[in-house]
Amino acid sequence: MAVAATCQVVSNPAEWDAAALAQRAHLLQTWEWGALKQNFGWRVERIAWRDAANLYAGAQILYRALAPGLTIAYIPRGPFGAAETLALFFTALVRHVRARGAFLLKLEPDWQRDDPRAQNLRAIRARPTFETIQPSATIELDLTADLETILARMKAKWRYNIRLSEKKDVVVRVGAAAALPAFYELLRVTGARDHFAIHSLAYYRAAWELLAARDRARLFIAEYAQQPLAMIFVTAFADQALYLYGASGNAERNRMPNHALHWAAIQWAKTRGCARYDLWGIPETAAEPGETENLPTSLYQFKHGFGGATIHYTGAWDLVFNPVKYRLYQLARKIRQNKIGA
Repeated sequence: MAVAATCQVVSNPAEWDAAALAQRAHLLQTWEWGALKQNFGWRVERIAWRDAANLYAGAQILYRALAPGLTIAYIPRGPFGAAETLALFFTALVRHVRARGAFLLKLEPDWQRDDPRAQNLRAIRARPTFETIQPSATIELDLTADLETILARMKAKWRYNIRLSEKKDVVVRVGAAAALPAFYELLRVTGARDHFAIHSLAYYRAAWELLAARDRARLFIAEYAQQPLAMIFVTAFADQALYLYGASGNAERNRMPNHALHWAAIQWAKTRGCARYDLWGIPETAAEPGETENLPTSLYQFKHGFGGATIHYTGAWDLVFNPVKYRLYQLARKIRQNKIGA
């Protein structure tokens, strides 16, 4: 690495994404993802450790003012860069964020548990926290094998259900922007049924427009008798395909539309040259395959049936610049969680 490297703000989208692609960064570190968040209340900066010729490491930082004088800085699934550059970059990164007036820098790197790069987080006095934003564990399929091998790795019932959906006349097609309202209606049903919050239709439309414009997203639709039963929003960046959002109705669930959707997405991801298919999150406490028999029917069991490997991330790390404001922030979070729970 050149001695003249310094910390600089990057303002060129093509340059940023080219560096993120070369470093196999996560989708959440792409320019488009930052643009999405900027449209919905976050301020975004992309900073890099670079010299005149090369960009060695980078971090897309999201800032949000929670209250006057109470700004949080957040790096989702980042920074990215070679291990040998990170020590210098982290030191510069801390100075940069602190100068922006943030009381807290929260990082959730795209690293697995026990990654040696975590020593750089300890070196800047960041501490692990249970307060995560992104999933702390996931299931990931290896797409480097041929399709028959990928099928063989699935549970027998999952292979059966993929074939069954076809026999029961489920058709999977790729949708366009016109399908987003139908996707949102199915998502509302899913959120009510499975008890999770969803974004607005405008959010999903913006995500689609930003990612599809760079050919980084597909909306897969499973239909029966020309009626949509389920849909999934899948992205691809670098060597990873990511199951980002999923929605399904309550009708005709015996036709196994969700199995058909993921099989179609897996085949698409392979044609894109992706080496991995990330099923986007499972509960950390339900991450051991042997435990599934003792769990209720769940999204975890559905994902595990596709035969992937369980991945545990290094999790969330907090670097506190102002302890008093940090305690206020934690208290506010606790009150909000209690209100939601009631």
